[in-house]
This record gives sequence, C-alpha cells and structure tokens, in this order.
Amino acid sequence: MTGLFDELGLNKKLLLALKESGYTVPFPIQEKAIPIILQGNDVIGQAHTGTGKTAAYSLPILMKIKNARSAQALVLVPTRELAIQVAKEMNKLAKYTETKVAAIYGGQNMRNQIIRLERGIHIIVATPGRLMDHIGQKTIFLDTIDFVVLDEADRMLDMGFIEDINYILSKVKHKKQLCLFSATILPEIIEISKRYMKNPIHVTVNQNDITLKTIEQMYLIINEKEKYNHLCNLIKQSNNNQMLIFTSTKQKAEELATNLRKKELLQVTALHGDLSQRQRNYAMHKFRDEQEQILVATDIAARGIDIPSIKYVINYDIPRDPITYFHRIGRTARANSDGKAISLVAIEKISDFEKILRYTKYKVRQLNEELGIPIPKIQKTFKKHNYLNKNKPFNKWSKHNYKNSKKKNSMYKKSSNRNYRKH
Repeated sequence: MTGLFDELGLNKKLLLALKESGYTVPFPIQEKAIPIILQGNDVIGQAHTGTGKTAAYSLPILMKIKNARSAQALVLVPTRELAIQVAKEMNKLAKYTETKVAAIYGGQNMRNQIIRLERGIHIIVATPGRLMDHIGQKTIFLDTIDFVVLDEADRMLDMGFIEDINYILSKVKHKKQLCLFSATILPEIIEISKRYMKNPIHVTVNQNDITLKTIEQMYLIINEKEKYNHLCNLIKQSNNNQMLIFTSTKQKAEELATNLRKKELLQVTALHGDLSQRQRNYAMHKFRDEQEQILVATDIAARGIDIPSIKYVINYDIPRDPITYFHRIGRTARANSDGKAISLVAIEKISDFEKILRYTKYKVRQLNEELGIPIPKIQKTFKKHNYLNKNKPFNKWSKHNYKNSKKKNSMYKKSSNRNYRKH
C-alpha cells in the first residue's frame, strides 16, 4: 500500500467520506482494482476476507451512478448478514452523494421492501432468493442495470445458487460491467466468466497467503469434554474484550450461549439459522454496539461481519475445510488491527486441524506445553455387539442364547433343504 485514495481518480465527495471514516491509504485490492473498474473493465478479484474488497467495488460504482431514479447497480451476496453489511458500508461511502442504497434479503417484510424500491433506489444489494422473488412479482426490473457485482462468489456457489445466478444475469442487459470477487476461484466461476464477462482482468492479492499476518493464531489439543472449562478460562483472560465463538451446529451455539449466560453470568448472545431475521438483526445490533461481550455463532457469521472491536475468535469446533477456518478468523484483526484466534482442537479432530495447518505460512502456536496441559491420547473404540452385556460375559451355552442358537440352526437347515429341492 504505497499510494493514496486521491491518486485513484475518485471525486471529492467520496474522498471526504473516506477521510471521515478514517481511511487514508488504500488496501492492495483497492489500489489495484479501483482504477481498472473505473476504466470500465470487467474484473475477477481474488482476495481473502478482511482485505477491503467491499470498498474496492463500491467506490467505482458510486463514481458511475447517475442522477436518474432507476436502479443502476446490483450487488449479489450469499447471506442476509452480508447484504446488510455491504449496504451499510456503501451508504457510509455515499454520505455526500445523492445515491440511495437498499439491502434486499429474505426474512424481511416484502411489502416494506417494495415501498422502498418505489421511492427510487440506485444500488440494490441482494441475496439471490429474495431478488428472484421480486423479479417474479415484477417489483424489480434489471433492464436498467449497468453494473453487476458477485461478492463472495465461491460461497454463493457452495450454497447452490448457480442456477439463480445464471437466471439473474440473463435478465441483465448485455452491455453491463461485471465484477466478480471471490476468495477461491472455482471451475464454476471460470464458467461464469466465460459466459458473461468481456475479457476480464484478474486482480489477485496475496494468492499464496490466505491468512492475515496481524492475527496471532494458537491452538490447544484437548478432550471434547474439557472444551467448556478451557473456554471459560480463555474468556476470563480476555480482559472483557469482545469475542466471537464459532460452533459446528445451531443447537450447540444456542446451548453454549445459554450456559455461558446462566452459569457464568456473562453477556452473551447467539447467532444461527434457526433465529428469525428480526432476532438475528437484534443479536447483531447488541453485539455491534458492545452491549454483549460474546457472540456465539455458526458459520453464518464467518463472512460479511465487520466489527473492528472483535479481538478474539474462538473455534469451539474445528471446521471441516481450511477455507472456512480462514474466513472465521478473518472476523478479527479488521483493517490491519491486531487480533487473536484460538482453536480448541478435540483430539479426535486433530486430522482436520492438520489440514488447516498445511494451508498457512504463518506460525500457529500450540498452547499445550505453554500452559502445562498434556496432549490426550486418542482413545481406541471397539465395535460393541448387541449381545454383549457390560456386567456378564457372553455365554453361548446360557439357556436363552442356546435356544436362540438352536432356532437359528433349524432355520438354516430348513433353508438349506428348500434350496436343495429346487436344484
């Protein structure tokens, strides 16, 4: 990052908004992508989470918006949380312009969205499902769209939105400018670029370095049943800093949040897919305003949550794939600040964590020796048959077992005789 925002061709209104937001020096993805997008080129941007890619496409879009009341730009995102986050960021950057941005996502009242759209919106930030609802009801028309962004494209494909994306892009006029941002470039993304993009320019930042160097990464190998106590110890040592804890399931997120709230008397809220949109918004509002110290969440929060005050990310459960791990820990150390990521690795899941370790070039510190906690041995499990009794050894000559054995033998003989007669 060597340049300044005023060297990227942005107007005074955007520069003023950037200055008020505390941004003076662009991130690499912004420095590389903004001039290319301003020139009208299609772009495939590959950058990991927390690198400022939202502003990388938002600023050029805001430069290109005209005064007409029609929608001129569309940003597709995979989740409701990311839609809210992106719209909030764009509205902040558009503070001194006349541009209006709306987040359109499921779980929100459809009629309220329609009323807002009728008032005139320049930029639509939407999830694919709800956007298709509006297209079907003819409350959104895409024939005026000049600019399309697919944000977190790999996540949208993972969630099965490929057909929705194709349908939506087919409704946009062919002269559109298309930008695609993704942490990983999947074959499906290449196919989309071939089908809809015009000579796209690839912008890659830190391709071989998908972790953030400002995050101190650590892990502790323990037994599954010891996780809760170790988590409580980590919380006590956090100096009341905000903490995001990831679990593998919705049920576990709710149970863990309840236990920390009731047993440990901590300020905790939960975020997962079983909550209504209103409940999810309320949870995020309380955590963002620091009314709650801890947010316990499923991977619904692994992308699109930008809260600078998060100093700790705890992996209570280890994700199965490394990319999810990096998206999780990217919730801390936002905008080049410092943060800590600590993984509680159950001994049974050590092979999953070894996959993660192979992906990162930065040191991930093991805490067992440092804290004087021995690494548990992997317990071998043996298959238990239904006839085994914990208190008594199996005796085939017992009265009950002998009768059953005799019965089985007689059935076998009958079966054999029938087979013999058939031949």
